[in-house]
Amino acid sequence: MRLITPRKILGAGALVAVFALTACSGGGAQPESGGDDSGGGGGDSGYTIAMVTHETPGDTFWDKIRAGAEQAAKDTGAKLQYSNDPAADKQAQLIQTAIDSNVDGIATTLATPDALASSVAAAGEAGIPIVGFNSGIDQYQDLGALMYFGSDENLAGHTAGERIAEDGGEHPLCVIQAAGSVALEARCAGVKEAVPATENIQVNGADDSAVVASLQAKLQQDPSIDYIVTLGAPIAMDALDAMEQSGSEAKLITFDLNADAAQAIKDGEIEFSIDQQPYMQGYLAVTSLYLNLKNGNDIGGGQPVLTGPSFVDQSNIDVILPFAQNNTR
Repeated sequence: MRLITPRKILGAGALVAVFALTACSGGGAQPESGGDDSGGGGGDSGYTIAMVTHETPGDTFWDKIRAGAEQAAKDTGAKLQYSNDPAADKQAQLIQTAIDSNVDGIATTLATPDALASSVAAAGEAGIPIVGFNSGIDQYQDLGALMYFGSDENLAGHTAGERIAEDGGEHPLCVIQAAGSVALEARCAGVKEAVPATENIQVNGADDSAVVASLQAKLQQDPSIDYIVTLGAPIAMDALDAMEQSGSEAKLITFDLNADAAQAIKDGEIEFSIDQQPYMQGYLAVTSLYLNLKNGNDIGGGQPVLTGPSFVDQSNIDVILPFAQNNTR
């Protein structure tokens, strides 16, 4: 698989680098005593780890995040408390609820950093380690999160734009399905860096029929659009419907995967996906907190740990498709 990794930011392969942190939990469980003092994994740790995301109900992307987190909790003997709300103020409240319930660690997405700043700071003040993942790569350190796991979204968008330009694309339409998300905005900004005529459109990602209608109208209005860039696999499937109904001859690429989008890549309906490996994000976020609580570890050495981006296209879809169908890719 072709990986795009900048200097100064660690890839997932650098997880062997660990450095001691002074952060410790203000929550209930403490590291096990007796037999195993090695700091290794496994067993019944007794830790409770909260995961709070900006998931929009029905978006299959988050199934993979949660599946990875649940597997990590199982592997480390931790209890996972998962909650979500796409509204920034409600997500902040969920973080505060986790703090008030005295969890041992918190993993959260940081799609709207300013709105979450006070709740993230409150976790630190309570002595609860908190890590960011999926969104907020440029803001997590300023907010006080200890570690970060995700993709460099501007790099991902720029690389996708370069590939579009190499194919002769001149007027991409970048589809933003959630207002105010720094990750989605960074993706479209990256595409525009490589293809200056890129145009953004805002849609309501919580309503598939509304997405189809908005895209159909735009494509009918402007036949010069030669590429559609969707920022989530469910939106890509909506875009396919809109393209068919509008008669558009544009090519489609997407960020992220689900089983339907993976099959569409195999069938030639989607050119390629830019994959950030959400299962890995969920898994590493929970595992990193377990290791920090049990053994004072810091994964990444002060830098974000990249889980992407990478291309999924017809050259490697036969390898990836079974994993997508299994809800782990």
